[in-house]
Amino acid sequence: MIHIKKYHTNNQYMHPRTIEEITILPGKNRSGNIENFSSITIRPGDTISIVGPTGSGKSALVNDIEIFAHGDTVTGRTILVNGEQAPEDFVRDPAKKPVALITQNTKCLADMAVEDFLEMHVRSRKMTDERIVEKTIALANEFTGEKIRPGVRMTSLSGGQTRSLMVADAIIISNAPIILLDEVENAGIFKEKVIECLRTHQKALIFVTHDPVVSLLSAKRIVMKNGAVECILEPGDEEKEALAEIIRMDQTFCRMRELIRAGEIIRSVNPV
Repeated sequence: MIHIKKYHTNNQYMHPRTIEEITILPGKNRSGNIENFSSITIRPGDTISIVGPTGSGKSALVNDIEIFAHGDTVTGRTILVNGEQAPEDFVRDPAKKPVALITQNTKCLADMAVEDFLEMHVRSRKMTDERIVEKTIALANEFTGEKIRPGVRMTSLSGGQTRSLMVADAIIISNAPIILLDEVENAGIFKEKVIECLRTHQKALIFVTHDPVVSLLSAKRIVMKNGAVECILEPGDEEKEALAEIIRMDQTFCRMRELIRAGEIIRSVNPV
């Protein structure tokens, strides 16, 4: 059982139009052949994983979504918002961009305290909720076992803390309806909690992943090959037993990792 605290925001920022869905239209693979799908529709609350071998085009697909490609990238794909070309300010204005892209290589060069960094973002969006920074840090601490303190410097955060803070910022301050996570599951975050929280907040969640837990938790899998979408899988309940078993195994690995970090001797493959 995963318990997620609910955080309500007083976010005055609203996108110029509600995003009911985004649609991916096919481009071409590296051989110049049209991709093997007619369209892919993504709606609030959807969880999608993008899988495939290294170099198969996974990151290129999320990059197309992030910039709302319109046949102007190497893939030739088009990304529509509510059936139309994305508004120009969605593409050009960072304050109005409805997509948050968080990668494994996220770095922060601002030598500021965490609370000051978040307050700067709050001011840039002209928000008035006095507790929003506190809420953001509290939510970030739901995603990481390494507690983030308001006064610590951003440059002192670990990779897992940084990713957790960026996810919480995307949910609460940016209030982005579309969140793209590019291979962050092995960067010290509690992936199940992140996925459950994003579902609760009705975010469209798109994972680039090699992690079987994340893949099985996703309602839909986009399989990439040769720079293009090879197929789209929607397993439904077919993988229910496999998911339960892989979660059990993953929890065991997580417990062992924490014990090893704490300097314990592992005497059982199922540490309590």
